[in-house]
Amino acid sequence: MADLAAARDLMSFIDASPSPFHACANAAARLEATGFGALDETDPWPPDARRNYFVRDGSLVAWRTPASAGPTTGFRIVGAHTDSPNLRVTPHPDVSRAGVDLIDVEVYGGTLFNSWLDRDLGLSGRVGLRNREVRLVLVDRPIARIPQLAIHLDREVNAGLTLNPQQHLNPLWAIGGADFGAFVAAELGVEAPELAFWDLMFHDVTPSALIGRNDEFVSASRLDNLCSSWAAIDALISADDPTSIAVVALFDHEEIGSSSNRGAASPVLESTLERITLSLGGGRDEWRRALAASSCLSADMAHATHPNYSERHEPNHWIALNGGPVVKTNVSQRYATDARSAPDFIAACDDAGVPVQHYVHRNDMVCGSTIGPITAARLGIATLDVGAPQLAMHSARELMGSADVAWYRDAMRAFFARG
Repeated sequence: MADLAAARDLMSFIDASPSPFHACANAAARLEATGFGALDETDPWPPDARRNYFVRDGSLVAWRTPASAGPTTGFRIVGAHTDSPNLRVTPHPDVSRAGVDLIDVEVYGGTLFNSWLDRDLGLSGRVGLRNREVRLVLVDRPIARIPQLAIHLDREVNAGLTLNPQQHLNPLWAIGGADFGAFVAAELGVEAPELAFWDLMFHDVTPSALIGRNDEFVSASRLDNLCSSWAAIDALISADDPTSIAVVALFDHEEIGSSSNRGAASPVLESTLERITLSLGGGRDEWRRALAASSCLSADMAHATHPNYSERHEPNHWIALNGGPVVKTNVSQRYATDARSAPDFIAACDDAGVPVQHYVHRNDMVCGSTIGPITAARLGIATLDVGAPQLAMHSARELMGSADVAWYRDAMRAFFARG
Protein backbone atom coordinates (compact mmCIF):
# COMPACT_ATOMS: atom_id res chain seq x y z
CA MET A 1 0.00 0.00 0.00
CA ALA A 2 1.53 3.32 -1.06
CA ASP A 3 2.19 6.01 1.54
CA LEU A 4 -0.16 8.51 -0.06
CA ALA A 5 0.52 11.08 2.67
CA ALA A 6 4.08 11.36 1.38
CA ALA A 7 2.87 11.60 -2.21
CA ARG A 8 0.40 14.34 -1.32
CA ASP A 9 3.07 16.29 0.55
CA LEU A 10 5.36 16.04 -2.48
CA MET A 11 2.56 17.33 -4.73
CA SER A 12 1.98 20.26 -2.38
CA PHE A 13 5.68 21.12 -2.51
CA ILE A 14 5.78 20.90 -6.30
CA ASP A 15 2.66 23.01 -6.83
CA ALA A 16 4.09 25.75 -4.61
CA SER A 17 7.48 25.66 -6.37
CA PRO A 18 7.14 26.54 -10.07
CA SER A 19 10.62 28.13 -10.19
CA PRO A 20 13.97 27.29 -8.55
CA PHE A 21 13.61 30.43 -6.42
CA HIS A 22 10.24 29.31 -5.09
CA ALA A 23 11.59 25.79 -4.49
CA CYS A 24 14.36 27.23 -2.30
CA ALA A 25 11.93 29.50 -0.46
CA ASN A 26 9.60 26.59 0.28
CA ALA A 27 12.44 24.29 1.34
CA ALA A 28 13.71 27.06 3.62
CA ALA A 29 10.27 27.46 5.18
CA ARG A 30 10.16 23.74 5.97
CA LEU A 31 13.62 23.90 7.51
CA GLU A 32 12.75 26.98 9.57
CA ALA A 33 9.59 25.28 10.87
CA THR A 34 11.70 22.41 12.24
CA GLY A 35 14.38 24.42 13.99
CA PHE A 36 16.94 25.16 11.29
CA GLY A 37 18.39 28.65 11.34
CA ALA A 38 19.21 30.80 8.32
CA LEU A 39 22.80 31.96 7.81
CA ASP A 40 24.15 34.61 5.46
CA GLU A 41 27.24 33.71 3.46
CA THR A 42 28.69 37.18 4.11
CA ASP A 43 28.54 36.79 7.90
CA PRO A 44 30.89 34.82 10.17
CA TRP A 45 29.40 31.46 11.09
CA PRO A 46 29.17 30.73 14.81
CA PRO A 47 30.78 27.61 16.30
CA ASP A 48 27.35 26.36 17.35
CA ALA A 49 25.95 26.41 13.77
CA ARG A 50 24.55 22.90 14.00
CA ARG A 51 21.15 23.02 12.24
CA ASN A 52 21.47 25.64 9.57
CA TYR A 53 20.98 26.53 5.93
CA PHE A 54 21.55 29.33 3.46
CA VAL A 55 20.06 30.21 0.09
CA ARG A 56 22.07 31.46 -2.85
CA ASP A 57 19.50 32.51 -5.46
CA GLY A 58 18.08 29.23 -6.83
CA SER A 59 20.32 26.99 -4.71
CA LEU A 60 20.14 25.95 -1.06
CA VAL A 61 22.57 24.15 1.27
CA ALA A 62 21.40 22.82 4.66
CA TRP A 63 23.11 20.69 7.29
CA ARG A 64 22.79 18.96 10.65
CA THR A 65 25.91 18.68 12.79
CA PRO A 66 25.76 16.09 15.60
CA ALA A 67 26.86 17.10 19.08
CA SER A 68 29.71 14.57 18.86
CA ALA A 69 31.16 16.11 15.68
CA GLY A 70 34.76 17.30 15.63
CA PRO A 71 36.93 18.99 13.00
CA THR A 72 37.62 15.71 11.15
CA THR A 73 34.03 14.42 11.15
CA GLY A 74 32.98 13.40 7.64
CA PHE A 75 29.98 14.56 5.66
CA ARG A 76 27.09 12.54 4.25
CA ILE A 77 25.71 14.61 1.41
CA VAL A 78 22.55 14.34 -0.67
CA GLY A 79 22.73 16.50 -3.77
CA ALA A 80 19.79 17.33 -6.03
CA HIS A 81 18.68 20.23 -8.22
CA THR A 82 15.86 22.75 -8.22
CA ASP A 83 15.63 23.62 -11.93
CA SER A 84 13.59 21.93 -14.66
CA PRO A 85 13.39 22.43 -18.44
CA ASN A 86 10.96 25.18 -19.36
CA LEU A 87 10.40 28.37 -21.35
CA ARG A 88 11.99 31.55 -20.04
CA VAL A 89 11.01 35.13 -20.84
CA THR A 90 13.55 37.21 -22.80
CA PRO A 91 14.52 40.81 -21.85
CA HIS A 92 12.47 42.27 -24.75
CA PRO A 93 9.47 39.91 -24.79
CA ASP A 94 6.68 41.82 -26.51
CA VAL A 95 5.82 40.37 -29.93
CA SER A 96 2.77 40.98 -32.11
CA ARG A 97 1.75 38.78 -35.06
CA ALA A 98 -1.56 38.31 -36.86
CA GLY A 99 -3.28 40.68 -34.44
CA VAL A 100 -2.26 38.68 -31.36
CA ASP A 101 0.21 39.60 -28.60
CA LEU A 102 2.80 36.97 -27.83
CA ILE A 103 5.68 36.67 -25.35
CA ASP A 104 9.15 35.96 -26.69
CA VAL A 105 10.82 33.06 -24.84
CA GLU A 106 14.12 31.22 -24.76
CA VAL A 107 14.19 27.45 -24.27
CA TYR A 108 15.85 26.40 -21.00
CA GLY A 109 17.34 22.89 -20.81
CA GLY A 110 16.41 19.76 -22.73
CA THR A 111 12.74 20.61 -23.12
CA LEU A 112 10.23 18.32 -24.84
CA PHE A 113 8.77 21.04 -27.06
CA ASN A 114 5.48 19.34 -27.88
CA SER A 115 4.61 18.86 -24.20
CA TRP A 116 4.17 22.63 -23.83
CA LEU A 117 1.47 22.87 -26.50
CA ASP A 118 -2.17 23.46 -25.55
CA ARG A 119 -1.48 23.94 -21.84
CA ASP A 120 -2.68 26.79 -19.65
CA LEU A 121 0.46 28.60 -18.51
CA GLY A 122 1.28 30.75 -15.51
CA LEU A 123 4.36 32.84 -14.78
CA SER A 124 6.94 32.58 -12.00
CA GLY A 125 10.47 33.54 -11.05
CA ARG A 126 12.02 36.72 -9.74
CA VAL A 127 12.56 40.36 -10.66
CA GLY A 128 15.45 42.65 -9.78
CA LEU A 129 14.43 46.25 -9.14
CA ARG A 130 16.56 49.32 -9.74
CA ASN A 131 16.94 49.79 -5.98
CA ARG A 132 18.67 46.33 -5.95
CA GLU A 133 15.74 44.65 -4.23
CA VAL A 134 14.94 41.18 -5.63
CA ARG A 135 11.29 40.10 -5.50
CA LEU A 136 9.66 36.73 -6.17
CA VAL A 137 6.91 36.65 -8.79
CA LEU A 138 4.12 34.06 -8.89
CA VAL A 139 1.22 34.36 -11.30
CA ASP A 140 -0.39 30.98 -10.68
CA ARG A 141 -3.34 31.45 -12.98
CA PRO A 142 -3.66 30.84 -16.73
CA ILE A 143 -2.40 33.88 -18.59
CA ALA A 144 -0.88 32.30 -21.71
CA ARG A 145 -1.06 29.30 -24.05
CA ILE A 146 0.79 27.87 -27.05
CA PRO A 147 -1.94 26.55 -29.38
CA GLN A 148 -1.02 23.73 -31.71
CA LEU A 149 -1.61 24.10 -35.44
CA ALA A 150 -4.87 22.44 -36.53
CA ILE A 151 -4.51 19.14 -38.38
CA HIS A 152 -6.38 20.67 -41.34
CA LEU A 153 -3.32 22.91 -41.89
CA ASP A 154 -0.75 20.14 -41.46
CA ARG A 155 -2.11 16.83 -42.70
CA GLU A 156 1.23 15.07 -42.07
CA VAL A 157 1.49 16.08 -38.42
CA ASN A 158 0.81 12.56 -37.12
CA ALA A 159 3.74 11.29 -39.15
CA GLY A 160 6.06 13.52 -37.14
CA LEU A 161 5.65 16.89 -35.43
CA THR A 162 8.51 19.33 -35.98
CA LEU A 163 8.67 22.48 -33.88
CA ASN A 164 11.11 25.33 -34.40
CA PRO A 165 11.82 26.84 -30.96
CA GLN A 166 12.34 30.31 -32.42
CA GLN A 167 9.12 30.29 -34.42
CA HIS A 168 6.60 27.97 -32.78
CA LEU A 169 6.96 28.24 -28.97
CA ASN A 170 5.94 31.84 -28.23
CA PRO A 171 2.92 31.84 -25.90
CA LEU A 172 -0.16 33.87 -26.84
CA TRP A 173 -1.39 36.06 -24.00
CA ALA A 174 -3.34 39.12 -25.17
CA ILE A 175 -4.96 41.12 -27.96
CA GLY A 176 -4.55 44.87 -28.25
CA GLY A 177 -0.91 45.75 -27.66
CA ALA A 178 -0.16 44.32 -24.20
CA ASP A 179 2.97 45.47 -22.35
CA PHE A 180 4.64 42.58 -20.51
CA GLY A 181 6.79 44.79 -18.29
CA ALA A 182 3.78 46.83 -17.21
CA PHE A 183 1.94 43.60 -16.37
CA VAL A 184 4.80 42.33 -14.20
CA ALA A 185 5.13 45.69 -12.46
CA ALA A 186 1.41 45.68 -11.65
CA GLU A 187 1.70 42.17 -10.19
CA LEU A 188 4.48 43.45 -7.91
CA GLY A 189 2.74 46.70 -7.07
CA VAL A 190 5.54 48.88 -8.48
CA GLU A 191 5.94 51.20 -11.45
CA ALA A 192 7.31 49.72 -14.69
CA PRO A 193 10.45 51.95 -14.71
CA GLU A 194 11.47 50.33 -11.41
CA LEU A 195 12.05 46.98 -13.14
CA ALA A 196 15.73 46.39 -13.96
CA PHE A 197 15.88 42.70 -14.94
CA TRP A 198 13.95 39.48 -14.55
CA ASP A 199 14.45 35.73 -14.34
CA LEU A 200 10.92 34.69 -15.31
CA MET A 201 9.57 31.44 -16.71
CA PHE A 202 6.32 29.76 -17.65
CA HIS A 203 4.77 26.79 -15.87
CA ASP A 204 1.72 24.58 -16.34
CA VAL A 205 -0.90 25.72 -13.84
CA THR A 206 -2.67 22.33 -13.70
CA PRO A 207 -2.29 21.04 -10.12
CA SER A 208 -0.48 17.79 -9.40
CA ALA A 209 -2.75 14.75 -9.05
CA LEU A 210 -2.89 11.16 -7.91
CA ILE A 211 -4.15 9.12 -10.85
CA GLY A 212 -4.73 5.48 -11.75
CA ARG A 213 -7.28 2.89 -10.74
CA ASN A 214 -6.00 2.85 -7.16
CA ASP A 215 -3.94 6.07 -7.10
CA GLU A 216 -0.90 4.18 -8.33
CA PHE A 217 0.68 7.22 -9.98
CA VAL A 218 1.65 10.82 -9.32
CA SER A 219 1.06 13.13 -12.29
CA ALA A 220 2.92 16.40 -11.86
CA SER A 221 5.21 18.96 -13.37
CA ARG A 222 8.89 19.15 -12.37
CA LEU A 223 9.17 15.70 -10.79
CA ASP A 224 12.66 15.96 -12.27
CA ASN A 225 13.97 17.07 -9.91
CA LEU A 226 11.71 18.51 -7.23
CA CYS A 227 10.88 14.98 -6.12
CA SER A 228 14.53 14.52 -5.14
CA SER A 229 14.66 17.99 -3.57
CA TRP A 230 11.56 17.30 -1.49
CA ALA A 231 12.83 13.86 -0.42
CA ALA A 232 16.24 15.23 0.57
CA ILE A 233 14.83 18.04 2.71
CA ASP A 234 12.28 15.76 4.37
CA ALA A 235 14.96 13.14 5.06
CA LEU A 236 17.34 15.72 6.55
CA ILE A 237 14.61 16.97 8.87
CA SER A 238 13.34 13.56 9.96
CA ALA A 239 16.41 11.28 9.96
CA ASP A 240 17.65 9.80 13.22
CA ASP A 241 20.59 11.70 14.70
CA PRO A 242 23.59 10.90 12.50
CA THR A 243 27.22 10.55 13.56
CA SER A 244 28.42 12.23 10.36
CA ILE A 245 27.44 15.76 9.35
CA ALA A 246 24.28 15.41 7.24
CA VAL A 247 24.18 17.85 4.31
CA VAL A 248 21.63 18.60 1.58
CA ALA A 249 22.74 20.61 -1.45
CA LEU A 250 20.02 21.71 -3.86
CA PHE A 251 21.70 23.16 -6.93
CA ASP A 252 20.34 25.36 -9.69
CA HIS A 253 21.31 25.06 -13.38
CA GLU A 254 21.79 21.28 -13.54
CA GLU A 255 19.66 21.13 -16.68
CA ILE A 256 22.11 23.39 -18.54
CA GLY A 257 25.40 21.91 -17.35
CA SER A 258 25.84 23.20 -13.76
CA SER A 259 28.46 25.82 -14.70
CA SER A 260 27.27 28.90 -12.82
CA ASN A 261 27.84 30.68 -9.52
CA ARG A 262 25.33 28.35 -7.86
CA GLY A 263 25.55 25.15 -9.90
CA ALA A 264 27.19 21.89 -8.89
CA ALA A 265 30.36 22.90 -10.76
CA SER A 266 30.68 26.04 -8.60
CA PRO A 267 32.50 26.20 -5.24
CA VAL A 268 29.23 26.62 -3.31
CA LEU A 269 29.22 23.13 -1.73
CA GLU A 270 32.99 22.87 -1.35
CA SER A 271 33.23 26.21 0.48
CA THR A 272 30.29 25.31 2.71
CA LEU A 273 31.91 22.07 3.85
CA GLU A 274 35.17 23.88 4.55
CA ARG A 275 33.40 26.55 6.60
CA ILE A 276 31.60 23.88 8.63
CA THR A 277 34.95 22.28 9.45
CA LEU A 278 36.41 25.67 10.36
CA SER A 279 33.43 26.37 12.64
CA LEU A 280 34.29 23.12 14.49
CA GLY A 281 37.83 24.32 15.14
CA GLY A 282 39.57 22.60 12.24
CA GLY A 283 41.97 23.87 9.62
CA ARG A 284 42.75 22.89 6.06
CA ASP A 285 44.29 19.53 6.99
CA GLU A 286 41.26 18.62 9.13
CA TRP A 287 38.95 19.64 6.30
CA ARG A 288 40.78 17.38 3.85
CA ARG A 289 40.61 14.53 6.35
CA ALA A 290 36.87 15.15 6.76
CA LEU A 291 36.41 14.99 2.98
CA ALA A 292 38.27 11.68 2.85
CA ALA A 293 35.70 10.30 5.30
CA SER A 294 32.73 11.65 3.30
CA SER A 295 30.26 10.35 0.73
CA CYS A 296 27.67 11.85 -1.60
CA LEU A 297 24.33 10.59 -2.85
CA SER A 298 23.57 12.30 -6.18
CA ALA A 299 19.77 12.20 -6.27
CA ASP A 300 18.16 12.74 -9.65
CA MET A 301 15.28 10.90 -11.24
CA ALA A 302 15.62 7.67 -13.23
CA HIS A 303 14.05 6.36 -16.43
CA ALA A 304 11.38 3.74 -15.80
CA THR A 305 10.91 1.27 -18.64
CA HIS A 306 8.31 2.76 -20.95
CA PRO A 307 5.67 0.12 -21.78
CA ASN A 308 5.10 1.59 -25.25
CA TYR A 309 8.82 1.93 -26.08
CA SER A 310 10.45 -0.99 -24.31
CA GLU A 311 12.95 -1.38 -27.17
CA ARG A 312 14.56 1.90 -26.05
CA HIS A 313 15.73 0.33 -22.80
CA GLU A 314 18.57 -2.03 -21.86
CA PRO A 315 16.81 -5.42 -21.83
CA ASN A 316 18.55 -6.81 -18.73
CA HIS A 317 17.85 -3.71 -16.64
CA TRP A 318 14.14 -2.94 -16.87
CA ILE A 319 12.92 -0.47 -14.26
CA ALA A 320 9.44 -0.66 -12.74
CA LEU A 321 7.26 2.17 -11.46
CA ASN A 322 6.54 1.50 -7.78
CA GLY A 323 9.59 -0.75 -7.75
CA GLY A 324 11.80 1.32 -5.44
CA PRO A 325 14.80 3.64 -5.86
CA VAL A 326 17.17 3.07 -8.75
CA VAL A 327 20.96 2.82 -8.57
CA LYS A 328 22.27 4.26 -11.85
CA THR A 329 25.50 2.95 -13.37
CA ASN A 330 27.56 4.05 -16.38
CA VAL A 331 31.15 2.92 -16.88
CA SER A 332 31.95 6.11 -18.84
CA GLN A 333 31.22 8.04 -15.62
CA ARG A 334 28.08 9.75 -16.80
CA TYR A 335 26.95 8.41 -13.41
CA ALA A 336 29.42 8.23 -10.51
CA THR A 337 28.32 4.90 -8.99
CA ASP A 338 31.00 2.28 -8.27
CA ALA A 339 31.73 -0.67 -5.99
CA ARG A 340 32.86 1.59 -3.16
CA SER A 341 29.91 3.96 -3.13
CA ALA A 342 26.96 1.70 -4.03
CA PRO A 343 27.00 -0.84 -1.15
CA ASP A 344 26.43 1.86 1.47
CA PHE A 345 23.19 3.02 -0.18
CA ILE A 346 22.02 -0.55 -0.83
CA ALA A 347 22.58 -1.35 2.85
CA ALA A 348 20.65 1.79 3.80
CA CYS A 349 17.73 0.58 1.69
CA ASP A 350 17.93 -2.80 3.42
CA ASP A 351 17.80 -1.00 6.78
CA ALA A 352 14.67 0.86 5.69
CA GLY A 353 12.96 -2.13 4.04
CA VAL A 354 13.09 -0.40 0.66
CA PRO A 355 13.54 -2.37 -2.60
CA VAL A 356 16.36 -1.40 -4.96
CA GLN A 357 16.56 -1.44 -8.77
CA HIS A 358 19.56 -1.08 -11.10
CA TYR A 359 19.63 1.05 -14.25
CA VAL A 360 22.06 0.86 -17.17
CA HIS A 361 21.63 2.84 -20.39
CA ARG A 362 21.64 1.09 -23.76
CA ASN A 363 25.11 0.83 -25.34
CA ASP A 364 23.84 2.25 -28.63
CA MET A 365 22.32 5.42 -27.10
CA VAL A 366 23.97 8.46 -25.52
CA CYS A 367 23.55 8.49 -21.75
CA GLY A 368 22.57 11.62 -19.84
CA SER A 369 24.43 12.77 -16.75
CA THR A 370 23.89 14.34 -13.34
CA ILE A 371 25.63 16.35 -10.64
CA GLY A 372 27.21 13.09 -9.44
CA PRO A 373 30.35 13.02 -11.61
CA ILE A 374 30.78 16.79 -11.15
CA THR A 375 30.64 16.48 -7.36
CA ALA A 376 32.94 13.46 -7.33
CA ALA A 377 35.51 15.26 -9.46
CA ARG A 378 35.31 18.52 -7.50
CA LEU A 379 35.46 17.03 -3.98
CA GLY A 380 37.19 13.69 -4.60
CA ILE A 381 34.70 11.81 -2.44
CA ALA A 382 32.84 8.54 -2.89
CA THR A 383 29.69 9.32 -4.91
CA LEU A 384 26.83 7.33 -6.34
CA ASP A 385 23.85 8.20 -8.50
CA VAL A 386 20.32 7.19 -7.59
CA GLY A 387 16.83 8.23 -8.62
CA ALA A 388 13.15 7.48 -8.32
CA PRO A 389 11.74 5.89 -11.49
CA GLN A 390 9.57 8.03 -13.72
CA LEU A 391 8.15 8.36 -17.22
CA ALA A 392 7.95 11.43 -19.49
CA MET A 393 11.15 12.96 -18.12
CA HIS A 394 11.58 16.60 -19.26
CA SER A 395 7.95 16.85 -20.29
CA ALA A 396 5.87 19.75 -19.02
CA ARG A 397 3.95 17.01 -17.19
CA GLU A 398 5.69 13.90 -15.80
CA LEU A 399 4.62 10.62 -14.17
CA MET A 400 5.94 8.46 -11.32
CA GLY A 401 4.67 5.75 -9.00
CA SER A 402 2.99 6.95 -5.80
CA ALA A 403 4.66 4.24 -3.67
CA ASP A 404 8.11 5.34 -4.86
CA VAL A 405 7.75 8.74 -3.19
CA ALA A 406 7.99 7.49 0.41
CA TRP A 407 10.51 4.78 -0.49
CA TYR A 408 12.81 7.39 -2.03
CA ARG A 409 12.57 9.60 1.08
CA ASP A 410 13.01 6.64 3.43
CA ALA A 411 16.15 5.50 1.58
CA MET A 412 17.70 8.96 1.99
CA ARG A 413 16.68 9.02 5.64
CA ALA A 414 18.46 5.71 6.20
CA PHE A 415 21.50 6.94 4.25
CA PHE A 416 21.85 9.88 6.65
CA ALA A 417 21.24 7.70 9.72
CA ARG A 418 24.03 5.25 8.79
CA GLY A 419 26.64 8.02 9.00
